[in-house]
Amino acid sequence: MNTVIFSDINWLAVLAGGLAYFVLGAVWYSFLFKNAWIKLSGISMNDPNVKTGVAQTMLASLLLMIIASIGLGILITRIGSSGWMTGCKVGLLVGICFSATAISISYLYEKKPTGLHLINGFYNIFGCVIAGIIIAVWPK
Repeated sequence: MNTVIFSDINWLAVLAGGLAYFVLGAVWYSFLFKNAWIKLSGISMNDPNVKTGVAQTMLASLLLMIIASIGLGILITRIGSSGWMTGCKVGLLVGICFSATAISISYLYEKKPTGLHLINGFYNIFGCVIAGIIIAVWPK
């Protein structure tokens, strides 16, 4: 049986994958979908509560993206194959089957707009794909 232990994981690649996921979020929510996301989420950028704790929120989201990248690293290491296509496939699997569906399940019950499902769901799919590719191609 091929078991993966934490020492088998390329931790630098996992960190780089998590950081890339985070940077994608900066581009996704600041440039690509900023106005649509603000409108659909119902967040008022003039609300002083939105601006408090931004650093803590961003740090927490970075930590969660690194945790997602650890999961990707475990799966990619367990598969034992490297290359961008492996990273892409594992990232798509995780992004679609876990991240995007979990968001959508919550949003269904919370009655969130479909557009918000799509913006946040596709962000997580692309984030997992990018992190997966980085982890799979990073030199050992």
